[in-house]
This record gives sequence, C-alpha cells and structure tokens, in this order.
Amino acid sequence: MARKNRSVKKTGGGLKFWGRHAVEAALANPHRFVKKISGTREALATLDVPEDLAVVYSDVADLGRVIPREAPHQGMVLDVDPLPEIWLGDLLDKAAEKGRPILVLDQVTDPHNVGAILRSAAAFDAAAIVTQDRHAPPESGTLAKSASGALEIVPWVRVVNLARALDEIAEAGYWRIGMDGEADQTLGNLMGQSKLALVMGAEGEGLRQNVAAHCDALARLPMASQMESLNVSNAAAIALYAEYTRDREN
Repeated sequence: MARKNRSVKKTGGGLKFWGRHAVEAALANPHRFVKKISGTREALATLDVPEDLAVVYSDVADLGRVIPREAPHQGMVLDVDPLPEIWLGDLLDKAAEKGRPILVLDQVTDPHNVGAILRSAAAFDAAAIVTQDRHAPPESGTLAKSASGALEIVPWVRVVNLARALDEIAEAGYWRIGMDGEADQTLGNLMGQSKLALVMGAEGEGLRQNVAAHCDALARLPMASQMESLNVSNAAAIALYAEYTRDREN
C-alpha cells in the first residue's frame, strides 16, 4: 500500500453552484452534501429534485443577486458543501490496479482552467487530478460551471508537498512525464507502456524546477512553429487524448 501524503482539510462555508450540468451532477453525486436548491419553477420542473431537499422558488433577478454578476445560472442555484478530502495513498491503491492516468497540476491557479482540465480528465478517463493545496483554486461555482459536471466525477487530491506526492506516484508504478515546451522529446515518443502521470505547469512559468526534477522525463507536444504554446487546459486535453489513444500493444 502506498504511504499517505498528508492532505489539507478543507475549511470554510458552503458553496453555490449554478448551471444545469453542475447542478445535475452535484445532485447525482452521493458524496456531495446538498443543502438546498433555488430556482425558477420552470427550470426546477426539468430536474429530478430529491423529495427531502429544501426548495426555494425564486425569480431570475433573485438568483442573479446570490451568484457572481452575469453568471449563466440557467434558472437554478444549488447550495452545497465542499467534497470530502481524498488521500493520495487511497487513490493510488485503486488507480494503480486499473492503469488509468493521473494528471498532476503544478501551480495552475485559474478556476476556469482547472474546471476545463477536469472536464477533459473525465472525457479521457483519468483516475484523478492532483494539486498542491496552497497553489490551486478552491472548489467554487465558477470552477464547477467550467467543469460542466466533471467536478463530481474526477477525484481531486490536494496535497501539501507536490514533489513528495510525485515520489508516491512513482512508488505506485507510474512513469512521470513533465510537460515542457522546450523538451527535446515529444510526448508520443516517451509514453511507452507504463501507467502515466502527466505533470502540467502553470502558463508562462511552466513546471517549477523541483517538480521537474521529480519527473522521470520531460516531453513537449508537437506543434507548428508559428504557435509558441497552448493554454494549459488545451495542452492537458491533448496530452490526455494522446494517452487515451496510445497503442499499448507495441
């Protein structure tokens, strides 16, 4: 069994989610504690709302006052608690058996990017994303909306020390590839047959030196010379697609 890298307990009050995909996914997640749902009668009539959940019927203007300005709530707002924390060791014990990839994010702090990455992780069957707690956004309505329901699907492990977490991931049998636009080798040449942990750095700064040093190899995505780099969420989607479609027979 992999040893556990200490996680940080989530603190703070409840959250507000909005938009159909985020709300429906949260309602369907048995691990999500839902407090109440507010919405227009028309919008809530289209949802499968649990009978024991508190319902507050509101007009569009009322909903707009409890969430960020001009947020696309689609007539529904859900009050929830953050998800329970997940231990890295527990996650690795399950993920390593199935060989699904893990995505490690180094100081990716924009909630829109993390939400989009979660969506790609769900689409390409990643086992989890791993972030350092103090250099990643918290759960939020903005992130949940960007994730389009994937926040409820893909486990999100928050750790204190990312380098130590990468050591644990290696102990579980994963080949750790850090994505670096200046690397000599392309991702396709380095994936091999091993279980993969793909490590993505923040836009602009890329991987920190200590994080890169805890990777087994560095790789870049092949792209046309007229484009220097990609948004981190786009790069993550391409890397996950490459892993999902790789030939494991040769």
